[in-house]
Amino acid sequence: MEKNPQYLPQELIILILLRLPVMSLLRFKCVCKLLFSLISQTHFAISHFEITAAHNPRILFMSNPDLETRLIDFETSLSDYYTSTSLNLNFMRPRSDPRRRPLYCNFIETKCSCRGFIFLHHDSNIYLWNPSTRVHKQIPLSPNSSYLGVNYICYLYGFGYDPSTDDYLVVVVSCDTDFHNFSSQLEFFSLRDNRWKEIEGTPFPYMNTSDYSMVGSVFNGAIHWLAFRHDLSMKVIIAFDLIERKLFDMSLPDDMEHEPIYCDLWVFGEFLSVWTMDSDIVEIWVMKEYKVHSSWTKTLTFSIDDIPTRYFSPICCTKSGDIIGTDGTAGLVRYDENGQLLEYSSYCIEDCGSRVAVYTESLLSLPDDNDQD
Repeated sequence: MEKNPQYLPQELIILILLRLPVMSLLRFKCVCKLLFSLISQTHFAISHFEITAAHNPRILFMSNPDLETRLIDFETSLSDYYTSTSLNLNFMRPRSDPRRRPLYCNFIETKCSCRGFIFLHHDSNIYLWNPSTRVHKQIPLSPNSSYLGVNYICYLYGFGYDPSTDDYLVVVVSCDTDFHNFSSQLEFFSLRDNRWKEIEGTPFPYMNTSDYSMVGSVFNGAIHWLAFRHDLSMKVIIAFDLIERKLFDMSLPDDMEHEPIYCDLWVFGEFLSVWTMDSDIVEIWVMKEYKVHSSWTKTLTFSIDDIPTRYFSPICCTKSGDIIGTDGTAGLVRYDENGQLLEYSSYCIEDCGSRVAVYTESLLSLPDDNDQD
């Protein structure tokens, strides 16, 4: 009688591992040398992300005062979250600080995320950080780092991935706001080349529409921002193609005649989208065919007078079409595809705020990554 094999084939082990959560895989690395070797391989991390990324997005938020992070599975419930340990962000403290003063979340901005990495901004410094693996990298200041001075909040930031070169790009649009001597420039930091570059054709006639720093939405291989075109005195959408490394602009919907109090971009399912808010009314427009101006369509209008803060900023949507957003302070809100309020959940007790980003856990590393907690 033939005996059953004592061990599973390595190919089957890999198939099983590829479908496990990141945190389980990190624990399994401590079990034996074989698992450590398999899980540590770069191609395993890439395959794992490609299999799980579309199925496991979460909302990550960082709350004061202890820098606690939580992950919310927004596909189920806004109250369905688990709390991880307090974040170890010691790498953000200056090494020259002898007192090791505490970090405070209200001085740390979570700009956005890409492939498991969080874009953090703290004290004029930029960091990329993978909360799962604790790998991090500080981005050096640009030679043209004047935008990181006292007025840095007026600029546009972006973070994206170029699959053609396996490179991550940190993008900054900065400008001199002197109305009579207006100029702006776009710089990007290539992690693979480990240096800042300025694209040809600068300066550009674009500037931020807000008094605060704004983060671009990644869609169709480009980072998109709402901007003011100085030479035409009008708002437009500008986009930076992550592969071609070129900047272009697109017009907003023609029927957006009035000037809403709030207006910004986001990705609504499979479409680039614009949302506006004015007098407790939110409107959502989608570009049904990318770069085709005539395809702009208003898909939803709903009231937010049932939200205590009278503010709603969409951040993502569920597979069923529900819209998830923040109330601007300490709450998450869910509306259905018809604009009916389904759920409101407060996720931060303190009044000092929090930082929110849509996040997917990953085992990925950055090019030439060797910085860890």
